[in-house]
Amino acid sequence: MGRRAVLSIVFATATLVALPACGTAKEPKTGGSTDDRSYFSRHSDEKYDRNRGGGVALRRIGSFDSPTYVTGAPGYPKLLFVVEQAGRVEVLRGGRRLRRPFLDIRGLVGEGGERGLLSIAFPPDYGRTRRFYAYYTDNAGDIRVDEFRRRSATRAARGSRRKVIVIPHPLNSNHNGGQLQFLGKLLYLATGDGGSGGDPPNNAQNRDSLLGKLLRIDPRPSGGRAYSVPADNPFVGRPGRDEIYSYGLRNPYRFSFDTVTAPGRPRIAIADVGQNRFEELDYVTVGGARGANFGWDAFEGYTPYTEDNGDTPDPGGTTKPILAYGHGRDGGSCSIIGGYVAGDRRLPALRGRYLYADLCSGQLRSLVPHLRRASGDRRLGLRVDSPTSFGQDGRGRLYVASLDGPVYRLVPR
Repeated sequence: MGRRAVLSIVFATATLVALPACGTAKEPKTGGSTDDRSYFSRHSDEKYDRNRGGGVALRRIGSFDSPTYVTGAPGYPKLLFVVEQAGRVEVLRGGRRLRRPFLDIRGLVGEGGERGLLSIAFPPDYGRTRRFYAYYTDNAGDIRVDEFRRRSATRAARGSRRKVIVIPHPLNSNHNGGQLQFLGKLLYLATGDGGSGGDPPNNAQNRDSLLGKLLRIDPRPSGGRAYSVPADNPFVGRPGRDEIYSYGLRNPYRFSFDTVTAPGRPRIAIADVGQNRFEELDYVTVGGARGANFGWDAFEGYTPYTEDNGDTPDPGGTTKPILAYGHGRDGGSCSIIGGYVAGDRRLPALRGRYLYADLCSGQLRSLVPHLRRASGDRRLGLRVDSPTSFGQDGRGRLYVASLDGPVYRLVPR
């Protein structure tokens, strides 16, 4: 690619996937009969690219050490938390970066490649309980979610760490997932399939494995256990791990809840990183995600997966993505970076649209999410080198982080 950022991803990436071949294969087909170019000519409006971002611009708020996530905390609208891959969480107050980090667990975090501290999440009652959660890979490569408590609004308490869940990830360093999100008191987390090409252990379709899944738990200790499982999780009392909410995912590095499009009826948008051909976006109601099979490794995007160890038969009844795009798009794409449905009234051009990007092309894009198929997919005319994550603060403002260090806020032009 000729960019230092891309080289740093290949050899020491802050997050996602070992880069797949970008644009080296023949243009694939989607939906059995529709190739990548004709699909997007019908479902996009690239004229928007020439509209200088449609009234949206990027404002740099600071530079950090391989930032992987950006978020706010309930009840603290003036604070912004920036997660760094090596294991620190920096905090900004009123736009000013504080001298001391909010959290520093560098000794616990195994980082490099796709490993590291990948996200944090604050429950709705954070102001009262002081509890928050971190998703990271440890020094053995396993996925961990730990609970911490804050000492003050801008500092975590030393010695407050409590183990919530550890998910073995022994074979490969890639496909670690990385997202935590609360919906009410319940914590959702998305795990990768364990790495390598084609999911050779078939973790994603195996309901006895917690890899390649969307999990839902109550992270508070209960009955002598570190967490509990909601009784209405789909596999409680049935074959499969009780923690599983959805399965058939490859590397759902980022997902978010859409509470803008249908207030009171939240939906979930899961950006699932593909193998060598397609990136996909899954979008369903939260209830529709209950027990859903998103198809990997029987499918990549809309297409049966037949590469590497791809001999998994169609399990039937899989939930199809609302968007899939090939790696030739935008001059070379490789890994979808999922974002949020914009609710910021200061950005009317984006309100109600889902914002996302791609790690390799760096183009920021938006679309209108629908339960069956996305519409109006188009470029914003804005680009960030090696975007690693989007973020949202307590006031609904949107951010995007770059592997190179900068974090930007989306602002009116």
